[in-house]
Amino acid sequence: MEWQLGRMSSIEKLKQDLKGRPRSFTWGDMRRVLLSVGYSECTGGKTSGSRIRFTHPVAAPIVLHKPHPGNEMKQYAIKLVADMLEAEGLL
Repeated sequence: MEWQLGRMSSIEKLKQDLKGRPRSFTWGDMRRVLLSVGYSECTGGKTSGSRIRFTHPVAAPIVLHKPHPGNEMKQYAIKLVADMLEAEGLL
């Protein structure tokens, strides 16, 4: 049991990575982080395209474009989300 105390969960590792404003962060990892801090994904139906809105009960909404054809987030989007989450005290 003692060996488990020092281990970070995969979500905690992703949050630590995001704090460092990594050059590479996948859409799936970003989605997991946002959902883990209380955001909900709102796709807006079939015609919403790649624009995805994440809403939170008390924090500001975050709107991101889902990357395509690849899965890697753009550097400016990674920084934007990290800055917003830190400002809200969620990261």
